[in-house]
Amino acid sequence: MREFTHMQAYTVKEASQNAARGGMVIAGGTDLLGTLKDEILPVYPSLIIDLKTIDGLDKIEEEGDSLLIGSMAKLADVAADDKVKKHCQALSEACNRVASPTIRNMATLGGNICQMHRCWYFRTPDDRFHCSRKGGSTCPAYMGDNRYHSIFGVQNGCIAASSHDTAPALIALGATIITSNREVLAEGFFAANGYRSCILEDGEIVTHVRVPKCKKSVFEKFALRRSIDFPIVNCAAALGSGGTIQVVMGGVFPAPLRLTAAEKAVEKGITEASAAKAGDDAMADASALSGNGYKIEIARAMVKRTLLRLEGQKA
Repeated sequence: MREFTHMQAYTVKEASQNAARGGMVIAGGTDLLGTLKDEILPVYPSLIIDLKTIDGLDKIEEEGDSLLIGSMAKLADVAADDKVKKHCQALSEACNRVASPTIRNMATLGGNICQMHRCWYFRTPDDRFHCSRKGGSTCPAYMGDNRYHSIFGVQNGCIAASSHDTAPALIALGATIITSNREVLAEGFFAANGYRSCILEDGEIVTHVRVPKCKKSVFEKFALRRSIDFPIVNCAAALGSGGTIQVVMGGVFPAPLRLTAAEKAVEKGITEASAAKAGDDAMADASALSGNGYKIEIARAMVKRTLLRLEGQKA
């Protein structure tokens, strides 16, 4: 690992100003430190800005019809919080499925939603594959090993699949991401954006996540290993106001994908038949690459399983 200067920020403004000058922020460090060690990025930061010293960013508070969760709240704390379990069960379950207990006790909610994607070409040490996400002209995964990549095409030239576990839950619940500059719905926050997997700009920092309370919501994940593994496919569903159902899937596109066709299939209620139809309809536009056709069947089954769990959950 190369040398860098480490600073502790005490205000969001201080952290944002220094990040805008080329520094990178660190929360729990479970993603960033590995990135720096492997030198996967073409430009190595000279300054790392520690957010843990900013007071109040780790709180989980109730605000009327919503929960306000600080970006520095540990995933383990979010998963265990009674308010989150009662009003935002899908988020609690998603946080509880990230990696291992050790990592969940270090990693933060803000870090999870801002983590870089897991494509192994992007993550190869020493920037040996200078892909389109890092300013290159090609995507090695098109013709290479793409077994874990997108089955719904490209986003901004990239076919890596989203790997955030909390993101589908936040989108299904209608959450809002609050940054140092603006507020944006979670559905519009995640996007292939250079080396970032979200719309953050230089110097912009996530400070809080506002999550509306929800009577019923669930999260499901399929991974090769139950712990310390990223999703092959994950899925969240939530019962919104007026009886509408939101279904969001991760691991199938460079950003979490809202499955509107699945939502339409269960407009009149969730049954075994309508949940199966939701899975079929959701996968109608899927198109496999050379090595990931198996993901279509997994995703189809995950939609059905998630919806049936939602129907069986007590409000």
